[in-house]
Amino acid sequence: MVSYDLKLRMNECFRELELATTDLTRFLDRLELLEARVFSLPEIEKGAEHNPASIIEVTPHQGEAAHQLAMQHFQKLFIHHNGLNVSSKAAVRLPGALCYAVDQAEHQAAQLLVQEVNKLKSELENIVTVESGLPSEQRFDFVHSQLRGLITLNAYRSINTLLQPDSVRFGWANKHIIKNLSRDELLQKLEKSLTAGRAVPPFTREQWMENITREIIDVKKLPEHAILKIKRPVKVQPIARVWYRNSQKQVQHPCPSPFITLCLRDPLLQIPKLGELPNYDASAVKHRYKPESQPLNLLIKRLHLYTDQPV
Repeated sequence: MVSYDLKLRMNECFRELELATTDLTRFLDRLELLEARVFSLPEIEKGAEHNPASIIEVTPHQGEAAHQLAMQHFQKLFIHHNGLNVSSKAAVRLPGALCYAVDQAEHQAAQLLVQEVNKLKSELENIVTVESGLPSEQRFDFVHSQLRGLITLNAYRSINTLLQPDSVRFGWANKHIIKNLSRDELLQKLEKSLTAGRAVPPFTREQWMENITREIIDVKKLPEHAILKIKRPVKVQPIARVWYRNSQKQVQHPCPSPFITLCLRDPLLQIPKLGELPNYDASAVKHRYKPESQPLNLLIKRLHLYTDQPV
């Protein structure tokens, strides 16, 4: 049972986050906008969250229109901010960059406002995922009993700044989440799911408990030092490649939200070059050569869990 005090803290943290985000967007509205480009992606309908995307058509926006879309995006935290048929389980992404001319005082103020927003986002996530002590299966009910309709993916996502890049170009990345586990760590994870006692559609509660019990038995049969690896594919996501001429350095970042790009005013002020985000076409992706990894066997399909042991 989550304490009443923790529920109060979560609500207070979220109220502060809303106020801090509003302060940030109002501040950005007052800055001198040099250039802005953002790219709208197709909305994901309810029930289609896990469908692979072979084609993603991008809609570009520039200037003040892009700036206003970005301000709305930063404040889009609840289901009712989306259309009726839009999934609340899929992250809403708006890649892009907003470039502002700032003096030293404006630069410092912008950084402090962004830091405050991100601190509150991190605190909210920690309350829900760590301090509550709840397994992932029970967090939804905890959050939505207090903040009905909150899209936690949006609420936790940081807002990022760039300082005087020379160019920001955009593209797509296909990745896997890879995590190594010990046998004991995996058993603890499965036993938490068993203790949670929730049904996962399309299974009844009893069927789901039977599935997890069978998984626990299979894992206990493995040697203590068996290799266990989660290798879960992540949906294609937009990225930004940021170039800094003075250091001759390119940095690649995930780009789910527009970067706030701060350009200090001086006589030689140059506006960063902002690229376009092309449409994504899976059939046109060229994969770099990678050496073959150790062959592993699929142990638990729903967790994308593999082992070096025969199964």
